[in-house]
This record gives sequence, structure tokens and C-alpha cells, in this order.
Amino acid sequence: MTHLVVVGASLAGLRAVEAVRRDGFDGDVTLVGAEEHLPYDRPPLSKEYLSADECPDPRYREEETFAGDLDVELVLGTPASALDTTARTLTVGDRTLSYDGLVIATGAHARVLPGTEHLEGVHTVRTLDDAIALRAALRAEHAKRLTVVGAGFIGSEVAAVGRKLGLEVTILEALETPLARAVGERMGRALTHLHRRHGTEVRTGVAVEEVLSEDGRVTGVRLGDGTELATDVLVVGIGARPATDWLEGSGLTIDDGVVADETLAAAPGVYVAGDVARWPNALFTDVADGTMRLEHWTSAADQGGRAARHAVDPSAAKAYETVPYFWSDWYDGRVQFVGIAAGEDIEVVAGDDTEGGPFTAIYRAGDRIVGALAVDMPAEVMKYRRLIGGRKSWDDALELAEQRRRQRAEKARRAAEEQGAST
Repeated sequence: MTHLVVVGASLAGLRAVEAVRRDGFDGDVTLVGAEEHLPYDRPPLSKEYLSADECPDPRYREEETFAGDLDVELVLGTPASALDTTARTLTVGDRTLSYDGLVIATGAHARVLPGTEHLEGVHTVRTLDDAIALRAALRAEHAKRLTVVGAGFIGSEVAAVGRKLGLEVTILEALETPLARAVGERMGRALTHLHRRHGTEVRTGVAVEEVLSEDGRVTGVRLGDGTELATDVLVVGIGARPATDWLEGSGLTIDDGVVADETLAAAPGVYVAGDVARWPNALFTDVADGTMRLEHWTSAADQGGRAARHAVDPSAAKAYETVPYFWSDWYDGRVQFVGIAAGEDIEVVAGDDTEGGPFTAIYRAGDRIVGALAVDMPAEVMKYRRLIGGRKSWDDALELAEQRRRQRAEKARRAAEEQGAST
């Protein structure tokens, strides 16, 4: 093993090259990225990067670090265009790279509304360039009304930023209940309360029939029922598709991502990581059918390091299993989720979900706890993550919930006593 190539210069790709260098791999390492930017942190692009008064720097490292400390060759600004798994070669522009081990971490592309690709005022949020353009648009003098298509987590974060900046914000969601597929119907309704509580209008069960424009700039949208809504900024947050077009003819199995085995291997010498990876997560195969593809920061980081280590030493490859975790910042609060939203039972074990929180809810499949959702209760969710990772029972989860209830009550009692003593 003399040459590791990593395709995709985002979080998963960065963690891949860091992991093998940390482990002592002294062969050649090449990091290929379609964007000209150095690897940068994506989650803040729809959060702090848009809302902060001072524009933060999302880069992970300076260029000198890659050339010096990590001894990594950077090939940036040109996407990979072809892969030959038999010859073990990768095409990048007019250059052919040979590899012994390959990590594919090309991520995903934001989905767009057809016909809007070149309209001024229409935005997606996936790349740094996207965020730069949207940040400016939200602060433009003419920007008074923001419309967000899609009530998912990215769209919700952008809506929250819009309200913080003083814009009138409307979210348009095709489903009757936002986020029903991600967190379930009941919890989707609970999260929708957060928007309405902060003055964001949410319209559900609606479809965008046409994007209206004048002189090349968006002016509004026409819905399926004929209603027209005027807007100054239109953000499309309708999900992402894995960046796999370049792998056509490679021999890899493509099915909403690159399909891999439990060790993240997609072919001999080829491993996958991050948003593009679809693999069987053994932790949930007994309660959820099929494979899993995650678009989460923590999963990308974990998979990047694991995939690279397996590529360098396939004989040491082990099954990769994880408890998915993500967070989303809305308005002045935080939504956190661990596990999967599967099963037949959801129980609120702390707080009240009827007005959007704070609360914690847990998810049951069979006799196991498989998921937990928390709104503005950050101390709770990670405790349930440990139970999920340990394949603990529903009774174990309810016992933990009762313990936490007693602990919160005792903390509140002591705080009240201290306050009384101080007065």
C-alpha cells in the first residue's frame, strides 16, 4: 500500500487523511476536491455563517497544514470525472491518478426546482459559495420577504435566520406534517410549533407550481391551488442527492448513494464515507430493513476515518455501526436527535411537546429504545444515545427517564431553596 487517494475534500475527506497520518501511514496521500476552497465546516453555513454580524471563517485548516504537517497533495477546483476499479485509476480533469486504496467521500448536491438554476434571488445552501451568496441576499436593501421551499432542517435553520434578521418568512411544505419522515408525525407537529411561535408562517400540504420572475429575478411563487406569494429571496431546501453521477460505468452499485458492505467497502480497495455512503448499519438491522445513508456531521467524521483506515489495511477492516446523531439550531434553541425514527411508539418523557418544547421524546421498536428527540434539553439526549448504542430495552429507557425526572426535580428544589435564602 503506497498511495491513498481520497475523493471529496469536505469533513469526511479531511478526517480520512488525518486518520491515516495519525496512525503512521507514510505512503503518498492525495485529497481531491471539486471546489477551489480548502476543506471547511458545512453545518455553520445554514446557521452562524448566515446570522453572525461578522462573517466567520469555516475552514478547518490552513493550506500549509496539508502540505506540511499532513504531507497531503491537494488537487482542488476540478471534480473527479471517472473511476476504473479494475485498473485502479481515477480521472480528475486531464489527469489520471493511480491508487492502491481509494475513499469516496463526494457528498451530495442540493436538489433544485427545475428552471430556477439561473434566476437571481433563488438559493440553495450546500456549499460555501451558496452560503456567501445567500448571506448577501438576506442582507440586501430590497430583501423584506423570504420564502423557504421545504420545512426540513436546512430550510428551518434558514427560516430562523431570516426571522432574526427581521424578514417576513414563509415556509412551504409539500407534506401535511413537516419532518414526518425524519421524526414522525407527532414530533413533526411539535417542531412546527417552534416556527409559529417565532412568527414564521408555515403552509403545509402545498406544492410550488411555478416560480415567478421578472427581468431574470425571482418575484414570487405560484402554488398548486393558484395562490401567488410575493417574495424577495427564495431558498430551496428540498433535500440532496448523492454525488454519484461521475461513477457511471465504474462497476460500483449505485442506489441513492454508493452501496457498500458493513465495513464500508464498495469494491476491492474502494471504501465510502459521508453523505454518499449507503451501508448496512448492524445496530439497527433487527428493527429497520435495508441499508442506511446519513447526512450528518458526526457520521461523516466517523466514517471518513474508518474508511481510510480500512483502505490502507483491508485485513483489519471491521463492521461499522453507529447511533446517528444530528443537531439543528432554530431561533434561540436547539433540536437534537439520536438513533432512528422507527417503531410503533413515541413517548414524551420530559417537558411538553404541545407548544414546541422544551421536551424530550423517546422512540420504541419492539422491546428496544431506538431513538430520542430533544428540544432545548441538551443534557438529556446523549444519555439515551448510550442506551441505543448498547441495544438496551424500552424498560431501561423508561427507568432512565424516571431517574432524570427525579434529578431535575431535586435540582429545581435546591435552586428554589438557594433563591429563597438569598432573599
